This record gives sequence, structure tokens and C-alpha cells, in this order.
Amino acid sequence: MHGRPRKAPEPEDEAASSAKAQKLRALQTQFFSFHHNKIYTKEAVELSAKLLEINPESYTAWNYRKLAVEHHLNLPDCNPDSIKSVLDDELRVVENALRQNFKSYGAWHHRKWVLSKGHSSIDNELRLLDKFQKADSRNFHAWNYRRFVAESMKRSEQDELKYTEDMIYTNFSNYSAWHNRSVLLSALFEKKVEGFLLKEKVLPEEYEFIHQAIFTDPDDQSGWFYHLWLLDQTVTTDSPLLASSWPVHGSDVLLVGDRSYNGSAFSPFSALHSDSGSFPIVLYFNQPVGGVNSSTVTVECRFNKNEDLLWKPLSASNSQTARVWVAHLKVPSSDLHSTVEVSVGHSKGIISTRGFEYNQPSMFSFKVHVQPMERDSFQVSVAESFSLREENFKVYGTQSEESIIDSFDQLIIKNGHETTASNWRFEALAKEIECFRELLSLVDCKIGKLTLARLLKAYDAISYPFANKLVHSEEVLELYSDLMKLDPTHYQFYKDEHSIVLIQKVTSSEESLLQHCFQYKDSVSSAICGPICLRLNNLLLSRVGAFEKLLWVQMLDLSHNELQSIEGLEAMQLLTCLSLRNNKLRSLTALEPLRKLKSLRILDISYNQIGDHSIDTTRYVCSSPLSHSVGSELNRDETMISNVAFINNWEAFFIFKDFNLNQLDIVGNTIADEKFKSVLVKIMPKLKQLDGKLLD
Repeated sequence: MHGRPRKAPEPEDEAASSAKAQKLRALQTQFFSFHHNKIYTKEAVELSAKLLEINPESYTAWNYRKLAVEHHLNLPDCNPDSIKSVLDDELRVVENALRQNFKSYGAWHHRKWVLSKGHSSIDNELRLLDKFQKADSRNFHAWNYRRFVAESMKRSEQDELKYTEDMIYTNFSNYSAWHNRSVLLSALFEKKVEGFLLKEKVLPEEYEFIHQAIFTDPDDQSGWFYHLWLLDQTVTTDSPLLASSWPVHGSDVLLVGDRSYNGSAFSPFSALHSDSGSFPIVLYFNQPVGGVNSSTVTVECRFNKNEDLLWKPLSASNSQTARVWVAHLKVPSSDLHSTVEVSVGHSKGIISTRGFEYNQPSMFSFKVHVQPMERDSFQVSVAESFSLREENFKVYGTQSEESIIDSFDQLIIKNGHETTASNWRFEALAKEIECFRELLSLVDCKIGKLTLARLLKAYDAISYPFANKLVHSEEVLELYSDLMKLDPTHYQFYKDEHSIVLIQKVTSSEESLLQHCFQYKDSVSSAICGPICLRLNNLLLSRVGAFEKLLWVQMLDLSHNELQSIEGLEAMQLLTCLSLRNNKLRSLTALEPLRKLKSLRILDISYNQIGDHSIDTTRYVCSSPLSHSVGSELNRDETMISNVAFINNWEAFFIFKDFNLNQLDIVGNTIADEKFKSVLVKIMPKLKQLDGKLLD
């Protein structure tokens, strides 16, 4: 275990082991007899103690002793002295068991249970812990128990912080001590204890402290994990912030019915084709939050009541917290020109998953213009096949660049109050970057390169809202490319990080974004999906990110990449057309984020790896009838469509049942045989085209 080679047992060891096993079986037989018959005599209880001394991992024996304790404490002749005697015996049994195996979960848990009864002195516990932590200073069971004891004794976090410091100086490689230090500091920050009110006063000293460990032994991972925690504390704001929204502030939203808006004066960032009589308002926070509702977010307009709006979190896990929240604003079908004002957080109630309130109220407004169209005045032919092939696009016209750039600057909400508050973060990160450049000039360290990449990313993330550029993106991409070569075991992790940085670079400026914006040549097809397509194809992406800057996109081409996950795509509520052609999606359940995209009409998932793998490793982590997150959504009648057996095709049914697709391409996947295609047609009766063929 933990890299230690096994030694072949000596003959005398085998004999001793056999005798121990025989004794254990005899004890267990007699013990189970006592347990099943609820016998709690002195003899029976002592036998369980002998069993636990041999096998401290016998959870049944620990539970039996709890029942025996409760039995004796409820006897009529029970008095304070007898209670103390019974509980002291339990502590003694636990201590003996821990001497056999001081990593026994059951023993530590039982000791907590005994002390929680409140009849035993806790003063001896720290002395006992000192003994065990001298034997193994990194034993996380002992550290976890120490936190319980310190809390019970009302021992201050400052005293415990000093203890962790002493333990770390004894052994820099004590991961458990570093972890306990992060727990203690988190508590001190949260309680705003004197001396820990401001992170900018504490964290620089912690960076200096961790440098001693890292520079002493760069190959030891304990210090690096603590440095990662410090980095998170440096870059993460306590209170959540609104990072972006759609529509953007000051924009004009043009809603048209069954006709293209080519040639309009409206920006493609805000022009929207809609045939549903509504459009989404999307709020994108910098961290997951809950409590978004009509009380905490007010929408004022003359054609809709605020209390009628239902805000929903866009979370694949059906959680009531999410980074992205959406509500659909209904609009009249007649001509309309109206202003909409959205106020976020002016009433308390929006709270992050870390327990911090949204305390920076914000407001954005936009104008809505509705242009109703007669359905028979312009019809898109059902026979018209829509394709995101290279030959169907042209570079987006330069005459429209001004409208894109004007809107681009508004895609990210700039929280001006953060400028001053971020100064210490800039200084801390700049100092760390310099420090790790120096380290890497002395030693070739993989985790050092990874840390430098993270530091550079963090610096760019903090500075971007003010500088409007990513200064270090090229260097970060190079670092991750090097790591993919140096550490092939973790290739996929580095590849994912590289992909996210690349997307951030593409979306960081209007110049780079315009290089990926294309116009569909056919105005008829652009009536379905809008005039602009964001083409992020052939970039070797394995993950997608920067969604806060992509909320405006209606047509997206992610073909010819290496995507294994599309997590986060649910934020792009305007998506009408999506190509995932020629990627590495392994299962239907990988498409789950698309269930949240109610506007999606055209989807190309052809030439992926769906069906190649007999075991779908994502099917138990996604929402499904096999997990607790879904069961209530489905009823038995709904899961039978004609002769489509739910038990054989639950993934397809669950993923596609709520889609309103007109066109689907699935050719080139192992799963895409004629039988499966017939299943899809029955699941999606509105489907008009499948793999380029018209359906009856």
C-alpha cells in the first residue's frame, strides 16, 4: 500500500496468521449469538472487547457495544458512578483497539460517540492524541478527531494554528497539518477574528511560510496543495458577483417571428429569432448561487408582471444553486417598442454555496422591439437542409464590425468597486509569479510549471476586466503543452486546461472574436438560426469554457475538435443551431447539458464515439432514472412510446424527450443503426430531417 512492496510471509508468520484467523472465527460465532439474542451481560460485552482488540474494523461489534451501553444506562439502578464506569470502559476498549490499528474508522467514531454523552472528561484526549500523532503525524483520523476535541474544549483556533505550525516545522511533508491549517484559517476568516479580518494581511505571510516547504523539497506534494488553497483564497471573492447577462446593458433586442433580420441595424449580439412568444433573460454569476427569484431580481416592463417570472437554475444536477439562472419574458405578438429594467440583489436573499450574500446590487436595462411577421409572407422550406460546412460560410462583413465591437465591450459586467480591493491580489500574484519563475530556473519541476500556469491564469482573470486583454495566455498555453509531454499520465487534465485557456484567448478581444465570426451565405437558412455563426472548429478542444462571453451566440460550430464533455453549454440559452460533428463524445448522457436548451432546433452529433464503449462511465453521475435527481420527473406511462421499451433506451428517451429539433444528424456513431433511428423518430415526433433525409 502507498508504494510499499509486499514481502513474502515467513512460514512462522503464516502459522501465526492461521491461528489468529481460527481464534477470530470462534469469537465471531459466539459474539453473533450474543448480538442476535440481545444479551448484554458482562461476559458478552467483554467478549466483544476481545473481538475488537483483534479486529478493530468490526463495525457490528462497535454497534453492539453502543446498544450495550444504552442498555446499561437505562437500568433502574443506574447512577452517576455506574455511568462513568461504563463509559470509561468504552474509552479503554477504544484505546486498545487504536493501539492495534490507529486508522480504524469505527474506533475513532465510537470514541466521539462516547464523549458526546457528556459524562467523560475530555482533558486527557489531547495527551492521547499526542501519542498517536508522534507515531504517525500525518494520520488524518487523529487530525479529524483533534478538531472535534478542540471544539469540545472551546480551544481557540489561534492555539490550534500554532500547533499546526509546530507540527509543520517538525515535518514539512505533513499534508494533514497543512490541511488542518487551511480549515482553521477558513474559520478565522469567516468569524472575522481580530488579526484575521483582512486576507491581504494574512495571506502574504502564509505565502512566505509555504515557500520554505516548497523550496526545501520541490518534489513533496504537501506544500503544493496548501499553495493551491492559498491561490484560491487570493483570487476568489467572498461575495458573489454578476459576471455577465443577456441581454447586455444598453442593447436593443430585436425579436422577429418567421423571417430573417438580415440588413437590420441591430447588433447580432442582441438580434433574436423567436417563434415561442418569449425570450430568455440570463444571469451569469462568478460562482454558484441560490435564492434567485422574483423577490431578489425584479424585472420592470409594461408588458409583463415581475411576479409572473419564474427563475430557474441551469444545473445538470438539478441543484437549486447554479452559476447561471434564466427566466423567460413573454412578449405580445403585436408591434412593440419598450424598455426593460432588471435589478439584481436590491433585496437580500441571493447567497453563494459558501454562505456569502450577494451584496453588490446591480441593474441593467435594454430595449425590446417586436416585429410580427405574417406566416405566409415568408416560409422556410422544410426540405431545406441546414449545414455548417465550410463552403456555406463567408467571413463576417467588415461593415458590421462597429456594432459587434460596441456590444462586445458590454458582454462582461465590470464591477468597478473591485479595482481597489484587487490591488493586494495583483501584488500577491505578481510576487508569486516572480518567485516560481525563479524556482523553475533552478529545477525542472512539473508541479512548479502547473503552479506557474495557474498563477498566470489567475493574474489575467483578475486584470482582464480593467485591462481588456490576457497578457499571459501564450505563456500559459505553452506551459500546458510542455506538461502534456512531460507528464503523459495526466495528459487529459492538461489538455482540458489548455482548451479552456485557448477559448478564453479567442473571446478576450473583439479582434480575435471576429476571426471566428462567419456569416451564413444562405439568407433562408439564416432565418432559422440568425446571421452570425461562431466557428470554434478545428481547434483541438477537449473542453469548452468562457461561457459568460458567449451568451449571445445562436449558431455554434464546435466540429472537428476532441470534445469529451460539453459541460457548461447549458448557459447558452439562445443556441438554435449546434454542430458537435467529429468529436469524441462517448455516450448519449454526455449530451445532457443540451436538455436545458429549449431553443435548439438543429443538432449535428455525427461521427462521434457514441456506442463505441460498452460501459458508459457517465450514466450514474448524470441525471437519470438510476440516480436520485430524476426519478420524480418520469412516470411509467411517459416512458413507453409506441413499442419503444424504456428499459432498453432510457438514455435516448431521457436526453431527447424534451427536444424540439427539426434536424438531427447522428450518422457515424456505432449506436446509429436503423433500429435506433426509428426510436429517435418516435421520441421526437416534430423531427423533420434525420441524417439528411426527410421524414414522412
